[in-house]
Amino acid sequence: AVDPSILLLDEAFSALDYQTRLAVADDIYSIIKREKKTVLMVTHDISEALSLCDRIIVLSSRPAVIKSEYNIDFGEELTPIDKRDRTEFPHYFNSIWRDIDVKV
Repeated sequence: AVDPSILLLDEAFSALDYQTRLAVADDIYSIIKREKKTVLMVTHDISEALSLCDRIIVLSSRPAVIKSEYNIDFGEELTPIDKRDRTEFPHYFNSIWRDIDVKV
C-alpha cells in the first residue's frame, strides 16, 4: 500500500535493543504526525504505548473484551522520549499496570 489511511503495528519494536527502540519510535512518531496517519498498535510495553499513543485500550484475557480505555494527554505536543520525563507518565503507567492485573 503506497499511502494507507491506517497503519497496523503489531509489536513493531519488540526485536530491537532499548536504545534503538527509542530512536526508531521517535522517528516513526514524527512520520505519523507529519503524514497525519491513524495507527493501530499492539504492544505489551506500557511505556512504549504511553510515549507513542494518544489513546490506550487495555484488553482482558481470553476471551478479550475491553477492560479499560485511557485518553493520554500530556498537555502539549512532545516527542516520545520527552513524554517519558513528564510527571504524568508514572501516573498513567501505574493505572494501566493495575488494570493489566499482572501477578508478579
